[in-house]
Amino acid sequence: MKRITGNKWDGLLAEEWQKPYYQELRSFLIEEYKNGTVYPPAGDIYNALRLTDYDDVKAVILGQDPYHEPGQAHGLAFSVPVGVTAPPSLVNILKELESDTGCGAAPGEAGPPAASSGSAAVPSGPPAAQNGSAAAPSGASSVRGILDPWAKQGVLLLNTVLTVRAHQAGSHRGKGWEQFTDRIIELLASRQTPMVFILWGANAGAKEGLILKAQGEHRRHLIIKAPHPSPLSAYRGFFGGSYFSRCNYFLEDNGIEPVDWSL
Repeated sequence: MKRITGNKWDGLLAEEWQKPYYQELRSFLIEEYKNGTVYPPAGDIYNALRLTDYDDVKAVILGQDPYHEPGQAHGLAFSVPVGVTAPPSLVNILKELESDTGCGAAPGEAGPPAASSGSAAVPSGPPAAQNGSAAAPSGASSVRGILDPWAKQGVLLLNTVLTVRAHQAGSHRGKGWEQFTDRIIELLASRQTPMVFILWGANAGAKEGLILKAQGEHRRHLIIKAPHPSPLSAYRGFFGGSYFSRCNYFLEDNGIEPVDWSL
């Protein structure tokens, strides 16, 4: 069995990687990476799974597709590498984090290194990207927007689509990623250990039915739905949702160590 994530996800998803829909997705991605600029770099596609093993997941924060501008996407939903200016959605997440818990992103800290684009390859998957997406744009914010401290504590930062064409939001939707990430959600929701699903936006909220079906009659997971943190929708109810403290209250009530949300 090929080592893609280096943890339990390899075994759980081995059959998925061999299915016809994934093979079609693989062929599509090979052409996309060969003929244009795609984010994240091919070696970073599965970073969310690498950093948060199946048995370690305490919470899932579900995004849509990766950031589509240079230097932003590195395989974790809503996160950007160290030194990269936080996009508007992430800025709003950090505002809500500070309002909810008081632990906003720390300015001026070097932070942990960004995920490497040279990590393990996708199974029979796309070649490494030819773009220099690791470079930080000039004038980058000193506020830390890399969320891997959360991922390392059991927060799976999962997009429903794991790749995107440069400058074209949603360009890889409907190509097979949704079926793949639905399987990840099903595997997690079927676990007996309680966890939290944070669903921001209509795209993520649509996964509620999948979660409920996978967990069966025993409703053991907490599902939190809210508008997307994008500036277009954040003021429709995203702010004030207390997602981080609510998550920790639930975890503690179930005897699970809470997440240290500080960055």
